[in-house]
Amino acid sequence: MRDDSPAEEKMDNEIERAAKMIVAASYVICLAGAGISVESGIRTFRGPGGIWTENGEPTMNGFKVFKADPLKYWQGVIERYSKPSELSSAISKAEPNPAHIALAELEKMGVLKYLITQNIDNLHQVAGNNKIAEIHGNIKKVRCIRCNARYPRSELSLEVLPPHCPRCNGILKGDPVMFGEPIPSDVLQICKAESNKADCVLSIGTSALIYPAANFPKKVKATGGILIEVNLYETAITRYCDVSIRGKAAEMVPRLVDRIKSLIQRKTSEN
Repeated sequence: MRDDSPAEEKMDNEIERAAKMIVAASYVICLAGAGISVESGIRTFRGPGGIWTENGEPTMNGFKVFKADPLKYWQGVIERYSKPSELSSAISKAEPNPAHIALAELEKMGVLKYLITQNIDNLHQVAGNNKIAEIHGNIKKVRCIRCNARYPRSELSLEVLPPHCPRCNGILKGDPVMFGEPIPSDVLQICKAESNKADCVLSIGTSALIYPAANFPKKVKATGGILIEVNLYETAITRYCDVSIRGKAAEMVPRLVDRIKSLIQRKTSEN
């Protein structure tokens, strides 16, 4: 049964406007946040119901502690293998939801040029996205703190601790970025380069409070680009947005991508 309520009509109009803007753009990128992962059963860190809200935030000098004693860090990792954290358990069970699938489809269509994600859960890759910058790392990988080389965590040997990089012999750590740790330079360079190319940013499920990720949409907007937001709530960038679509990512992103697909098909048939 079709919902013809004023709220639904307004939502349809917002999705239509956003779809037209995206189709008209020449270089579309996406900034994805925890709001997408929540709908796959992974809790956020901050905010109501967040893991850190309930249990307290990790130490603010985590990276400094790691560098001071990498052996102790890796001994703790091995100990946690027998008792995984809530986050690790949730990620191991999680599967991509319709928002992930829709973004992967948008990339395959050639519309989405690059995806910058703040999530560490690997779900975008599982869904099928290939052009991804993981600004906060990936829980499935380890990274060398000297050369930034990354390796699958599942293939890592822990016979000798701390493990070292096969490429440069630097010390390896989990890829997720710790408090006090700089964003890896190679990823940050990609994010800046893609933001410089973009004339449209699709911001999905992010509060846009954590920097440097929050700066990328603002930068595109400041240089004359289009900013489109999908989120349940108002965010730090809502006032800058050309369109704000209120709702769950798993519901709104597929609707948006379906509309984009229809517009492209119509455009193709007319030509």
